[in-house]
Amino acid sequence: MNAKRKKLIYNSVTFGLVILTYVLCSVFYKDMSRALRGQLIPICCWIVMAVSLNLVVGISGELSLGHAGFMSIGAFTGIILSGWMQKGFLIEDETLRLVLAIVGGGLLAGIFGFLIGIPVLRLRGDYLAIVTLAFGEIIRNVLNCVYISVEEGGGLHFGFIQPNLPGTLLLNGPNGAVSVAKISTFLCGFILVMLALIVVLNLMNSRTGRAIMATRDNRIAAESVGINVTKYKMTAFVTAAALAGMAGALFGLNYSTLIPGKFKFDQSINVLVFVVMGGIGNTLGSVISATVLTILPEMLRDFADYRMLLYAVLLILMMLLTNTPVTRAFFGNIRGMLTRRGPQEHVEANRGTGKGGGAK
Repeated sequence: MNAKRKKLIYNSVTFGLVILTYVLCSVFYKDMSRALRGQLIPICCWIVMAVSLNLVVGISGELSLGHAGFMSIGAFTGIILSGWMQKGFLIEDETLRLVLAIVGGGLLAGIFGFLIGIPVLRLRGDYLAIVTLAFGEIIRNVLNCVYISVEEGGGLHFGFIQPNLPGTLLLNGPNGAVSVAKISTFLCGFILVMLALIVVLNLMNSRTGRAIMATRDNRIAAESVGINVTKYKMTAFVTAAALAGMAGALFGLNYSTLIPGKFKFDQSINVLVFVVMGGIGNTLGSVISATVLTILPEMLRDFADYRMLLYAVLLILMMLLTNTPVTRAFFGNIRGMLTRRGPQEHVEANRGTGKGGGAK
């Protein structure tokens, strides 16, 4: 079976699984517990975060620990845009505000990704990880000092460590966003997940994606054949940042209040855990692991004080299980069944080797 057909099967399984999950959740929505219904939109956000980070870590081969920083930029940008449209211009159409907030959050996060990527992507390995980690912490601490208010008529006021602003506060320094209108929907989350998968999978299977993977596999060889390494790594980094910003906007508009402390560096580590658990470079694995590991802590709430201890133990057991030879062989057999050659393909593959009657 050729590589093109394998990619088609993989993409079909990925999209099919996401669509099937959405349909099942929509059908059984009323039968779900309140806690599980409340997790549907965050699950969509974390899936987008995992898929986008996988583009940097798995496809580009760079270790980024500042992904929560881009998510926070998108979250507070989306909240400010939504509040500005509602309280400044009296726009009550929630769908319009949500779409514009997501687009605005993704755009600004992408711009920051480009600006940060110019100096950062010249670094490699641990140095890149440390700098991106510092970037995420800088963004969080800056947001703790920013105050933004809106007046009727559309006037915006900005203050840095200056809470006494005219109008209605949208961003209140360390107290974060207050009185946020919750307008996120599960349908919008599903569409955003599909958009992220379309962008990432098409990028991976394009000429640009092959160039990105070439720079990951052998930087010197890629440069020797004329590939602009910085350009292609920047493409992956900015795309991942924009998707993270869009996920952040959806995430922020799902809560009535949101503080910058929600986006500490441990959130970046959580997203990295999703990527590693699902398999580095495996987009479908990122979708599944983000879903499972988001639901798991909620399922363990009955254990009270031991909840996170059990979560850590289960996480270790899952990592050990997914890396045993038996498990690898099992999934290898499943992959082989999905990509098994037909009789005609088998004959053509063996032609000229004396097997299958192709040559005498």
